[in-house]
Amino acid sequence: MAGHSQFKNIMHRKGRKDAVRSKVFGKLAREITVAAKLGLPDPDMNPRLRAAVLAARAENMPKDNIDRAIKKASGGEGENYEEIRYEGYGPAGVAVIVEVLTDNRNRTAGEVRATFTKSGGNLAETGAVAFMFDHVGVIEYASAAASSDAMFEAALEAGADDVVSNESGHEIYAAPDKFGSVAKALEQKFGEPRKASLVWRPQNTVAVDDEQGEKVLKLIESLNDSDDVQNVYANFEVSDALVEKMSA
Repeated sequence: MAGHSQFKNIMHRKGRKDAVRSKVFGKLAREITVAAKLGLPDPDMNPRLRAAVLAARAENMPKDNIDRAIKKASGGEGENYEEIRYEGYGPAGVAVIVEVLTDNRNRTAGEVRATFTKSGGNLAETGAVAFMFDHVGVIEYASAAASSDAMFEAALEAGADDVVSNESGHEIYAAPDKFGSVAKALEQKFGEPRKASLVWRPQNTVAVDDEQGEKVLKLIESLNDSDDVQNVYANFEVSDALVEKMSA
């Protein structure tokens, strides 16, 4: 868990600091539109759309932008995006999963493959690394939302599989088919979470040295630079010194 949380925090800080806001909003709008097209255009009735809206709010995306993305889906407007998952290996054999929403499969496949190759890694077949991860729903609350005991009891009662609490907050994990109901039950009890989404959670992390760790982080940054890439997950752990260096 430490490696997973550490990686998540690194990318969160770097994303907030380095990403162009319009690019972030563009990716969020794409996910909102796809989620609304796949289900009902009502966040209260569509768990994936609800998660996308929460993610947009977390990045301070204007309400008008969110509403516009939902209306585009409701009116059948906009591009039709294809969901694709790429899997591969980065420097030091780190396993990497890349989730994309694209309107041009060939273009995106070429870009992702080239990014892996440039980093010294390689793209693999679907399923090559996914078995090293668990596909789970994660709901996050600030530590002030509840005590660790109260959150644990409420989460298990709602049907969650695991709860991790520390000074930075609470992470509640649930199977994908229970994600929506667990999130709704916790929201009724503790209010709106700061984040709720389906993620690929590494079962174990691989410790890498600073030289290799920096290469892995640069690979992930390069992948995230693509407008088509929505999420990147990897199973590595790096030193606190590198965390500070990359966050500076």
